[in-house]
Amino acid sequence: MVTRTHTATSVDFRQRLLDAMTAAIDEIGYRDTTVADVVRLARTSRRTFYEHFASKESCYVALVSEANDVMIARITAAVDPAQPWSTQVRQAVEEWLACSDAERALTHSWIRDIPALGTLGRQLQRDLMEKFIDMVQSLTDRESLRARGIHRVDRQMAILLLGGLRELIASNVEDGGQATDITETAVRASIALLGP
Repeated sequence: MVTRTHTATSVDFRQRLLDAMTAAIDEIGYRDTTVADVVRLARTSRRTFYEHFASKESCYVALVSEANDVMIARITAAVDPAQPWSTQVRQAVEEWLACSDAERALTHSWIRDIPALGTLGRQLQRDLMEKFIDMVQSLTDRESLRARGIHRVDRQMAILLLGGLRELIASNVEDGGQATDITETAVRASIALLGP
């Protein structure tokens, strides 16, 4: 009889490294995190790290990108298209803010650390914004909303909405508050921008 033992797959190691990067950011912050910290927390080797990521920065970019994708999926899932449009806006905003608070250290990191990455950081910000723009346009491009006078948000309006909300979150979090502290202001502003 042959007994199978579980061996970690490449995907498992990659996820362990991303989880370790998250833990390192929680513990010591991105700037002070080293590859050695990530490897230690992942309980793996430097060789394994470099099989998956070219650098600390590329690991961080992958982490932030995947966290952004999860956030977008959660926001999209939180919106019930059968609800009145103002309720849909509230659902989206509340989920975004809840996600930001749930990943507090990562939220702090994107405020402080992504701009310090230079060209890489700017490209990451643009990529993240494009995905959020697509989400907003998708959420506002529904027949049920068109019947209420709400139309698909154009790109510039989506940038205005998302940039404003992102800066409001950053300002509040940098001042020691939680993202959810701005819920009512964020909902009111979003309804005003998106309304008929």
